[in-house]
Amino acid sequence: MGFAPRSSRLLALLACLATVGCDRVTKHAAVTLLADAQDRSFLADTVRLSYAENTGGFLSLGADLPVERRLVVFTIITGVLLVTLAAAAIHRRWAGARLLGAALIVSGGASNWIDRVAVGSVVDFLNLGIGPVRTGIFNVADVAIMAGVVLLMVAARTSAGEIVTSD
Repeated sequence: MGFAPRSSRLLALLACLATVGCDRVTKHAAVTLLADAQDRSFLADTVRLSYAENTGGFLSLGADLPVERRLVVFTIITGVLLVTLAAAAIHRRWAGARLLGAALIVSGGASNWIDRVAVGSVVDFLNLGIGPVRTGIFNVADVAIMAGVVLLMVAARTSAGEIVTSD
């Protein structure tokens, strides 16, 4: 088995750089422009910008855990899982959607992980919705993680549906 095609590796690297770069820049902007300001609303309140520091995980799950448990779950375990996923993608020479999905999850997770290690919380600032139906508050890294999960699911479904024939 050869390495992932050069174009897949290049796309994964660009996705990682873009994800971490966009996430860092937008979080800095949120801290600078939104931290002590009122929420901002755009596109008939479809998009809201609102500053929040999330000490928990997805949708603030685990935010009420004691500090020691949050450290274990969101810093140590998450760090190990991110390294494991990156190692699996490299070792198994993933390509295409599977490699891109792993790259988005690892880079989004790593950017949020950096915040947890450096500050103890993650800056969130985006909220989408129509009327009373709204998302939780999130950031660019979270979007990358969710997109990566979708890509991995599509890749798994596609490979599961392939018919293997022998010669």
